[in-house]
Amino acid sequence: MEPTVLTTDMIIVFSLLGLAIFLFVFDLLRVDLVGWMMMVLLPLTGVIGPEEAIAGLSSNAVVSIIAVMILGAGLNKTGVMNVVASYIVKIAGSSEVRIMVIISSTVAIISSFMQNIGAAALFLPATMRIGRQLRIPASKILMPMGFCAITGGCLTLVGSSPLIMLNDLMEGWWSNNQVVVNNVEFTPLGLLSVTPIGIALLIGILVYFVVLGRKLLPADVCLLDEDCMDRRLQDIYGDEVGKGYELVVPAYFPSQTLGELELRPKYHVTVVGIAKGEERYTKNFAPGRDDAIEPGDILWLIGSDSKVETLTKELGWQLRSEPELFAADNSIDESGIIEGVVIPHSNLAGHSLQELKFGELYKVNALALVRGDQIIMENINVTKLVQGDTLLLQGKWPRFKLISEKMDIAFVEEIRGEEFKPERTKCALFFLFMSLALVLGFKVKLSIALLSGALGMIITRIISADRAYEAVDWRTVFLLAGLIPLGTAFENTGAAAYIAHKVLSSFAELTPMLLLFLVSILTAFFSLVASNVGATVLMVPLAMNMAAQLGTDPILAALVVAVSASNTFILPTHQVNALIMRPGGYRPKDYMKAGVGASVIYTIILLAMLKLFYGG
Repeated sequence: MEPTVLTTDMIIVFSLLGLAIFLFVFDLLRVDLVGWMMMVLLPLTGVIGPEEAIAGLSSNAVVSIIAVMILGAGLNKTGVMNVVASYIVKIAGSSEVRIMVIISSTVAIISSFMQNIGAAALFLPATMRIGRQLRIPASKILMPMGFCAITGGCLTLVGSSPLIMLNDLMEGWWSNNQVVVNNVEFTPLGLLSVTPIGIALLIGILVYFVVLGRKLLPADVCLLDEDCMDRRLQDIYGDEVGKGYELVVPAYFPSQTLGELELRPKYHVTVVGIAKGEERYTKNFAPGRDDAIEPGDILWLIGSDSKVETLTKELGWQLRSEPELFAADNSIDESGIIEGVVIPHSNLAGHSLQELKFGELYKVNALALVRGDQIIMENINVTKLVQGDTLLLQGKWPRFKLISEKMDIAFVEEIRGEEFKPERTKCALFFLFMSLALVLGFKVKLSIALLSGALGMIITRIISADRAYEAVDWRTVFLLAGLIPLGTAFENTGAAAYIAHKVLSSFAELTPMLLLFLVSILTAFFSLVASNVGATVLMVPLAMNMAAQLGTDPILAALVVAVSASNTFILPTHQVNALIMRPGGYRPKDYMKAGVGASVIYTIILLAMLKLFYGG
């Protein structure tokens, strides 16, 4: 029977859904707290029971996200993601567009045969590392990657849950409507039946972001403490100290030592790396005044724009637009700039850095010395240090950890960088592929398979249990855990069916294309506010019935439902969108700005492909 009566429970669900969307749109409450609110209000209003309200915390989607975050942290610990990032950078260079296209396409292809949340989560560490290395804002890469991961699920019939269910749902309807289909035997769709549509959708999303979508994405924002620290140092020292540059010494330049060149006194720049050789370079990351600068050398130096420009003009050195040889070393994951304070009774007090052989022993470079309100740029290495002096140091993160253990110096922020375990790479990859094998080969539930791999990484001490818990973004967990019961209530109370029947019955005359359009829009809406699986289960029989009444192919209508269930770009309610939200620094309005255009293009391409290839 058609649910034409509006019940009290439906009104409550509509009100709570409106409240959640209102809070998302105007950013009045953190998104995870909105999910938490739904988890509390739904059982208090009596729409669903308390068990259903907290069921999201143990749902397959939420547990899978927790597991893939731990798996990703384990792979990152072994340095695997360094290799992946380096390979992508080698292919794409430093172009933001090429980086975005290659990462997004790769994730989409992987998503065509495994859960899209898994594909996105596994590539998240590598994508973040590439962004930091090339100074590309994560916000410009992660959303295109996420949207393509979702769209990639439409490349094959096993790429997403709605498409996996599609043949079974269609066969069930077919067997119950033999008169309508003239007793024709049901022919299931093949694995690649949806591939032409999926390829067109993927190309459309990529073109959208290349041409327009990137302009709608936010610039990099300072959300995490470590990012804020970088900005703070730039604000304090930027005009004096500057940033990293890579320069090439020309063939005609006479060989001289750093002491003879007097680069710091003349230009207020610091040479922090010298690479010698032609094909296989030898790098010195803490050169002293006696180290020679020779023709063909490649230098990594730190200085302000104006000072470096003056240096290149006067010395005739070639300034590279982007770091090449020192690109990986200049990555924020490998090295950085940090402040250290000479504490009371420090073993540095009364001595100069030169006397202590500071640079020679620890391979770090002193960029500036702050004493009171004065920033000292000259003669840093020979200046006697006193208690309270602040040293601005540059070097590899492991070197700073060594200094903190050996010297009485207090760093004003947590030392970054992670000690990799490359010797555990094979073990980490084993647990990753074991998880995939359990899902694809033995049909083990995704959450259990991924948890098995995550547990293996912890037990074999690839990562510690504490680090595993730290790797989980609990904001994402509570956002999804709170929205899942809202979707349950939306389906169980009949609210979704009520809207579907009201919308479809409000059109006196439906053409086949108008029907497919309405089915696509309704399915996308239900997938956003409920779940793609629930939307598919509801809409497939309804769409096939309406198509049969209009004399069009019911299978086309069902296919529209299954593909439109992936049209979930406008809100961060899809698992992939929720996963990338915090790393990308996105707010709900960012999904709306970029997602509306993506959803419109998605719908247009879907209907056009049906008309062109399937005779819709």
